[in-house]
Amino acid sequence: MSSQATSPKPDVRFASRGSSHFDVLLAVFCVVLVVSNIAATKGIEFGVGSFDLGSVQILPIVTDGGAILFPLAYILGDVISEVYGFRAARRAIFTGFAMALLAAGTFWLVERAPAAAFYENQTAFESVAGPVGQIVLASVVGYVVGQLLNSWVLVRMKARTAERGLVARLATSTGVGEVADTFLFCAIAASAIGITSTGVFWNYFVVGVIYKIGVELLVMPLTISLIAWLKRREPSY
Repeated sequence: MSSQATSPKPDVRFASRGSSHFDVLLAVFCVVLVVSNIAATKGIEFGVGSFDLGSVQILPIVTDGGAILFPLAYILGDVISEVYGFRAARRAIFTGFAMALLAAGTFWLVERAPAAAFYENQTAFESVAGPVGQIVLASVVGYVVGQLLNSWVLVRMKARTAERGLVARLATSTGVGEVADTFLFCAIAASAIGITSTGVFWNYFVVGVIYKIGVELLVMPLTISLIAWLKRREPSY
C-alpha cells in the first residue's frame, strides 16, 4: 500500500462566524480601516533632509499617518482567517470596503455642504478631508487585493499543515499581502500626500513594507496568543 494512501488527512478546522467574538473582531477591523484612511492624509517624514556618508546618501524615512494603525488590519485579518476561515475573512474585507466608501462619501458631502457663517475652518477642513477620496481609492484597491491574498495564502497553507506551522503561515501570508497592498496604495495615494519624485516614492514603498511586516513580526506572540484564546473559546472550532 502506498504512503499516500495511508497518510492521514490533516484535521483542518475553522469556527463558525456566528459568534460574538467574530462580531467584535469585525467591528474593530472596520474601525481600523476607516481611521487609517483619515490618518493617511498626513505625510510623515523622519530625518528632514538627506545625509551623505561618504558615497552613501541617507534619505529621510517617508511614511503617512495611516502607518500608525493600519498594520493592525493585517493582524486582525490573520486572526479571522486562521480561526474562522476564508469566507469569514472575505466577509470582513468586503464589509470594511463598504465602510471605507461610506466614510469617503460622508466626507465628500460634508466638504461640499455650505459652511455656516460662524464656521471659520472650511479651508482647513478641505485640506484634511479633501484627499480622503483619493486615499480611500488607494486604500480600497490595495486593501482588497492585499487582504484577499493574505487570507488566501494563510488558508491554503493551513490546508496543508492544519494546526502546525502557524508562525510560518502568519509571516508568509502577511509578507505577500503587505507587498501587494503597499505598492498599490503608494502608487495611487502618493500624489495626494505630496509625493512627486520617483526616489521618494520608492522610499515610501520600501519603508511601508518593512515597517508593516516588522510590526507584524514584533506583535506575533500577541497574535498567536489571541488566536489560541479564540480557538479555546469558540465551541464550533
